[in-house]
Amino acid sequence: MKKNRIGGKIGKVIFFIVFMVIVIFPFYYLIISAVKDPRDISMMPTELWPSRFSLDFFENAFIDHNLLVYLKNSVIVSLGAMALAILISFPAAYAFARIKFKFKKFWKNFILVSNMFPIIAVVTPMFVIFRNMGLLNTYWGLIIPSVIITLPQAIWTLISFIDTLPYDLEEAAQIDGCSRFQSVVKIIMPLAAPGIFTTAIIAFITAWNEFMFSLVLVTRDSMRTVPVAISLFPGQYTVPWGDMAAASVVATVPIVIVVLICQKKIVSGLTSGAVKG
Repeated sequence: MKKNRIGGKIGKVIFFIVFMVIVIFPFYYLIISAVKDPRDISMMPTELWPSRFSLDFFENAFIDHNLLVYLKNSVIVSLGAMALAILISFPAAYAFARIKFKFKKFWKNFILVSNMFPIIAVVTPMFVIFRNMGLLNTYWGLIIPSVIITLPQAIWTLISFIDTLPYDLEEAAQIDGCSRFQSVVKIIMPLAAPGIFTTAIIAFITAWNEFMFSLVLVTRDSMRTVPVAISLFPGQYTVPWGDMAAASVVATVPIVIVVLICQKKIVSGLTSGAVKG
């Protein structure tokens, strides 16, 4: 029995190590590619640890490829999508969690199903609509699709979280003279802060990584977001692997840092809404 337990633990440790290597290695290789000397980027066999370090690729990404402009666009779009997603999803989630109305179950399921539609199916009609509305090559033309993508998950996350909050608190506040709106603002929103925070982070990351709409709805280079801009770095005859690696590091590391810093709150927000209390 003891041998079986020891063997099982060793197997789990080996599996964990292999899993971590598979997950972490691509990020490790991305980072070392970004800091390699330009003369070594195409070396075969490739170096797993650079013999010469350089920041030339970062300089190229910012100076030759205007990465700062793309970062600014991504920040504006992501923050705008995050704010708008919270403003829309919280009232909607509260209505589904607390208010009785006809076809409530149907609309909840409809929101869930809408999240399963492939983006490619709505890109063309959305392009036509946005062109007629004059929203192509604008921040709003990028923020609105990001909100549409984020809303179903945001609403369902907040519904499950609000469901865990006792309704007695709202009733007590209303007995004391608060309107429903006041009870929501003063009671529900503070208690739902972990869920709101989690939803905001997820909305920000989703908008930051959004690619398809940003590719189709933007044709002006000065309005491109980071994912699309990096995909367009390659020229007709060359692929600047080092520049793309450096730009990817700049675009990825801040998001990873935010998630690592806020991981406890994110996990708390997700798990608190997973079980009704």
